[in-house]
Amino acid sequence: MNFIKPILISAFAATILTSCGGGAKVLSTPIENIDTAPLKVSDLTETEQHNWGHLDLITDTIPGMSVDKAYSEIIKDNAGKTVIVAVIDSGIDIEHEDLDGVIWTNEDEIPGNGIDDDKNGYVDDIHGWNFLGDTYEEQLEFVRILASGDTSNPDYERAQKEYDEEYGKFINYKTQYDQLLQQLKGADETIVAKLNKTDYTLADLEGITAGDNEELATATAMAKYILGLGFDDISAAKKELKNGAESISDRLNYNLNMKFEGRKTGDDIDDLTDVGYGNGNVMPTEDSESHGTHVTGIIAAERNNGLGANGVANNVKIMSLRVVSNGDEYDKDVALGIRYAVDNGAKVINGSFGKYYSPHSDWVQDAIKYAADHDVLLVMAAGNEGMDLDKEKHHYPTDNTNNGPEISDNFLSVGALAPKYGPEMVAGFSNYGKINVDVFAPGAEIYSTVPGSDKYDTKGGTSMASPAVAGVAALIRSQYPKLSASQVKRVIMDSGLPIKIKVVVGGDASNEQSFTNLSVSGKMVNAYNALIMASKLK
Repeated sequence: MNFIKPILISAFAATILTSCGGGAKVLSTPIENIDTAPLKVSDLTETEQHNWGHLDLITDTIPGMSVDKAYSEIIKDNAGKTVIVAVIDSGIDIEHEDLDGVIWTNEDEIPGNGIDDDKNGYVDDIHGWNFLGDTYEEQLEFVRILASGDTSNPDYERAQKEYDEEYGKFINYKTQYDQLLQQLKGADETIVAKLNKTDYTLADLEGITAGDNEELATATAMAKYILGLGFDDISAAKKELKNGAESISDRLNYNLNMKFEGRKTGDDIDDLTDVGYGNGNVMPTEDSESHGTHVTGIIAAERNNGLGANGVANNVKIMSLRVVSNGDEYDKDVALGIRYAVDNGAKVINGSFGKYYSPHSDWVQDAIKYAADHDVLLVMAAGNEGMDLDKEKHHYPTDNTNNGPEISDNFLSVGALAPKYGPEMVAGFSNYGKINVDVFAPGAEIYSTVPGSDKYDTKGGTSMASPAVAGVAALIRSQYPKLSASQVKRVIMDSGLPIKIKVVVGGDASNEQSFTNLSVSGKMVNAYNALIMASKLK
């Protein structure tokens, strides 16, 4: 991604420009001099944990996006213009208590009549479109390449090498998890009998005196080891280990299984003109399909309604496009999903997905350019392998080829921050890159909606950082609707907070780099500053 020379915060604060109109009157000044901000030394409260991405670095010493400050000092009661945000993801629980009021409805379509009333090529697309049909489990893209048997594919040899490494690694993981769960089960039974309660903490274990009881001593040591990995109590540990084991099994049974065939939509995946497949049901197909609902809550969970979470944006309608499986998405679905969003009125598209092989990347790039031609901004997750995307792997979708020039100026790639200002503020899983990542935003330990009328959970990933930025983009487009997608992108990048300290990257304490070198902007997104800058653009 091309480097964009930042507009100095102190300069734009003093400059008087004509407002683009239609937005709140700005009386505030930008946040600056952040290098003097104190480090957070105390643990986050539960309230801070659930809302840290909206907090302010100066006031709260937490590297949030100053969303709450933006509402209290800039937006106030100004609702702005309604903005449609397309969420290209897994299914979304559109009936969730915190989301049911923010779901887009296609007013030109009559529900359930089996007719394409608006003649857009999709029958009964009331709240979006489900490109996956009834399927959810899928292979990874490099497994599909191998399963095709086409050795002439230029990626075949690389795919074979990666498959051998990944399959061996996950077989080993499965053995380790199975052994650990079995050992924990026996230890847990022994400790429960001793303490006479099914849930216990590290403090409870410290109070156990095993004496000559070797079985109890071994069980206590085992449980201490597990809780020492960072779990608050044994119930949380068992849940996490169980989820991990299930994820490993899914990887082996579906993602890495060359004989598995997930897609049942009946279309030709190599023919972009073969359209109309799928259906209008955008809801999740199973309990574990929670990703899209979590992402949606970060953008748009109804604010200040007394329920579990607040979204970043206050006046949006979410268009649901079910494209992302429990595996790798298909380029065809992504390209058509982007085009659907553009054609049906979305002004911001969030894509919390990605992969490292893309047989039809040209289709997706054409769709990105189509979005640019229609003034639509795309915000995408940078990926979760903790790697330098400029040097190690190409992450798709992307707006460039082999680190070359950008194909358009409407694409933002987002890395993830953790809730701790200082050297450990970059999430260990987050990808980075001075060419291929544009900005950083809160993405670790994010509390949001999950499927089920009143359910919420904490998840982490660049998948959570991307919708945070999409929410800021929607705020800007709502308050200042005359700004173009390109202008909104540049506002978000240029108005961020420049962090000049060295930070740990890739979760490797021995790998410290200057934060300014991890992205094009070298900044963390700040909604407060972004609205100020947006208000001053002609």
